[in-house]
Amino acid sequence: MSTLEPDDTTTEPGARRPAGAVLVLGAIGLLLLGAVAGVLLRMPLEKASEPAPSAVDIGFAQDMSAHHAQAVDMAGVALIASTDNDVRRLAYDILTTQQNQIGRMQAWLQLWGESNQNVDGYMGWMADDHGSAGHHGSGSPAMSGPMQQMPGMASQEEMTALRQSTGPALDTMFLQLMLRHHQGGTPMLDYAAEHADTTAVRTLAATMSKTQSSESQLMTTMLATRGATPLPLS
Repeated sequence: MSTLEPDDTTTEPGARRPAGAVLVLGAIGLLLLGAVAGVLLRMPLEKASEPAPSAVDIGFAQDMSAHHAQAVDMAGVALIASTDNDVRRLAYDILTTQQNQIGRMQAWLQLWGESNQNVDGYMGWMADDHGSAGHHGSGSPAMSGPMQQMPGMASQEEMTALRQSTGPALDTMFLQLMLRHHQGGTPMLDYAAEHADTTAVRTLAATMSKTQSSESQLMTTMLATRGATPLPLS
């Protein structure tokens, strides 16, 4: 885990978030984008033996980028506003890890000549007839067609409430929303790890699944120590 320590300042209820924190997050994002670009230049995605990306590879990169973007947003709120070291360390890890992964997936979409987002809806690539070769047969659920909302996503009202919260209430809400967010994304991760055609996507999805499973266990424990329970998966 990271050794990030909190600021000496605290945010009083109703006060504006410090503007300097926004600049810190912006700097982190720029550093991550530069690092990702360097990795991609040194490590080409495609090999001569690799098949072309399938609908699963493309759809996963599009939808998981959008799913991750909200997690990064929530983690940014907690990193700036929380005064709990454990919550801030977790938020920092999620923010930096998932921002890095967004950069990788968006770079792949550009290399494949695909759009950043599928305008027809989410998770339509999780269908039995996607045509991926050699990766069928897992227990991952399949979708009957595109969805208008991905599981586990926070509503606009919940995001507003998170941004307006302070103190222990903010910490609990962040842990509840992020745990539900991780749980909602797990079927997509496991499906892509099993069905994607490119090695890069299968490997990244499997890594994400392992990391988020560990983080989910940690958040469940952190909620229990605060006398709170997880939210139902909507």
